[in-house]
Amino acid sequence: MDVAREFSQNMDANEDLSPRVGIEFNTLEDAWEFWLKYGRQRGFDVRKHYINKSKKDGKITSRGFVCAKQGIRDSEKEDMIRTRNRDDTRTNCPVKLYVSLVRETGKYKVTDFIEEHNHTLHLSETVYMMRSQRKISEVHAGLIELASSSGIKPKAAHELMSREAGGRANLGFTELDQYNYLRTRRQKNLIYGQAACLLGYFQEQLTTNPSFQYAVQLDNVEQITNIFWADARMIIDYANFGDVVTFDTTYGTNKELRPLGVFTGFNHHRGLTVFGAALLYDETAESFKWLFESFLVAHARKRPKTIFTDQDPAMAKALSEVMPNTYHGLCTWHIMQNGIKHLGNLMKDGSSFLQVFKTCMFEFNDEIEFEKTWEDMIDTYAIHDRNWLDTIYKLKGKWAKCYMKNAFTLGIRSTQLSESLNGDLKDYLKPDLNVAEFFEHFDRVIEQKRERELQAEFNARQKFPQLGLKNSPLLKQAVQVYTPVIFRMLHDQYDLASATRIKNRQEDLLVHTYTIEFMHKPGEFIVSYDTANKTFSCSCRKFEIVGILCCHILKVFDFLDIKTIPEIYILKRWTREAKSGCILDNRRTNVEEDVNLSVTQRYRKLCPKLVRLASRAADNEEAFALIEKMIEEYEKKVEDIAAKNVASHQLSHQMPLCCGVENLDPNQHLDDLLERAKGLKKKEGHKGGKRKKSWVEKQKRKKGRVVLNNEVSQ
Repeated sequence: MDVAREFSQNMDANEDLSPRVGIEFNTLEDAWEFWLKYGRQRGFDVRKHYINKSKKDGKITSRGFVCAKQGIRDSEKEDMIRTRNRDDTRTNCPVKLYVSLVRETGKYKVTDFIEEHNHTLHLSETVYMMRSQRKISEVHAGLIELASSSGIKPKAAHELMSREAGGRANLGFTELDQYNYLRTRRQKNLIYGQAACLLGYFQEQLTTNPSFQYAVQLDNVEQITNIFWADARMIIDYANFGDVVTFDTTYGTNKELRPLGVFTGFNHHRGLTVFGAALLYDETAESFKWLFESFLVAHARKRPKTIFTDQDPAMAKALSEVMPNTYHGLCTWHIMQNGIKHLGNLMKDGSSFLQVFKTCMFEFNDEIEFEKTWEDMIDTYAIHDRNWLDTIYKLKGKWAKCYMKNAFTLGIRSTQLSESLNGDLKDYLKPDLNVAEFFEHFDRVIEQKRERELQAEFNARQKFPQLGLKNSPLLKQAVQVYTPVIFRMLHDQYDLASATRIKNRQEDLLVHTYTIEFMHKPGEFIVSYDTANKTFSCSCRKFEIVGILCCHILKVFDFLDIKTIPEIYILKRWTREAKSGCILDNRRTNVEEDVNLSVTQRYRKLCPKLVRLASRAADNEEAFALIEKMIEEYEKKVEDIAAKNVASHQLSHQMPLCCGVENLDPNQHLDDLLERAKGLKKKEGHKGGKRKKSWVEKQKRKKGRVVLNNEVSQ
């Protein structure tokens, strides 16, 4: 056994054995490992020093290893002017270990060794902090990246790995090393720039699924300003549930401080679903107009029946131009915030002004009652500065319940769906994220939302809600047709119907009219029955607004001995089969959420046929020659088809790009776009990365979410 190996083993046994002149090492790597372990045992940091190579054969003839505190700081660096002087780390320590090549044996022998330091050595408890003793292994690098992509904070990830290793001293790297590793990884991801990273992400999504849609807008100097995208699942969900959409923006989502805009809605489980997203350069009418046009192009020009936004005038202007026939509702939550901000002085000292204002917004079904209460409110509270109230009054058709009876809203009255998603996004998205990290975290949040839908789908198939009336044919039908959450909504209406009575009825030849009232509550509702068309309508308009029958119509059903719900009153979007059927994208091709699934199915279908054909052809020489020739011929044809499909996917996915007012060729290749784009346009004069907060948001709030007028927020 050579001396070096003996030293290593003895040192591992915690014996104090110093190196000496004359010991040999098989390789320089062995010598360096020897010096590392010795430095760890004694408590000093080490580094490599000089190196000499033979000019004849290029072999390393000698190498020096020293204490990390060897030498002194360069005098020129001392003269440099700095805002903060760095602490000295060098003491000109003389400790060293020099090795030289022994030509006869090919080993390296210690020729010089100095042991005494001129500085204090580190404690055994802190030697793991020395630079030379820290290294992130491949296994730990993978865990660090996995934790980062999963949204686990670096500090928490480091703590977890430390516990797993039996303590920080056994981990091999510090928390700072972990931060530096992640920063280096970010820099590598952006080696070709943010624009290339962005378009690379789009290309990767297209490779995964050709139904992915995106659009980018370039300014007059070829910089990317606005970005929109929608994956295959978003395309499918919008085709099934895109009748009512909410849209909202939030700030500080990435390094460029771009507002993130998300289109959301309700799925058949009344849960949140996403229809598309955008990173905007600004919030001008021009940017919103481009965004809404790109949204419609991605979704085959299908316009929503209703869209809810906040009170942004630029957004309203763009919507009126791009979707003139879509009902534009205003978020009641934002209106309440602005009302508190502008009229907060009227809400002090036990004032009921806010309650009256909410009553006007949520309670009245009759427009006359609304107008009277509104005028009484102004007179009672002697409001002198009525600018904000007058402005919001002019928009009453977008927020007052009695003026929204003709709008199909699914019961949505605000953008709280978007706000809910934004809240989840803020847990993961921070202003220092680059484009690559932004999309990584955004996709993860979207997947979490989709997982909730899968859980709801599983529960819907696993168990059925209990029937209040077990022998009711209508409830038996409803529990089989509707998803559980929608069935419970209908069940509540069925229960309410038992608390109503028909006060009056008028049965003309074509139309029967029924006046319905509750037994212990004021108010009357008129149900009309068209005997020719077999259709019903109610003055509450619940079916026209939400898509399920109201208790008043159900009461008339009972009176007319109608035992099941007619098909015309079952909206597919609320049923268990809401997502059945084929969806065509803007190229009139089928959208498949998982393209690999259909590939596997086609493969399984072809394989047995080809195996049978090969078995038959192998028995006959003539048949074998025929099949072999056909295979060569068709193999070439299949390759040609595959090549054309790849090219068409790269060309046809991309929606029109806009450069100023110029519309570019929609079939422009992704590589051409990458060559043209000069990067992401940076926002100037914008400090900080946090979302702009309203006056109300800045106030201290209790935990929990405020629900206005019992509105469901999911």
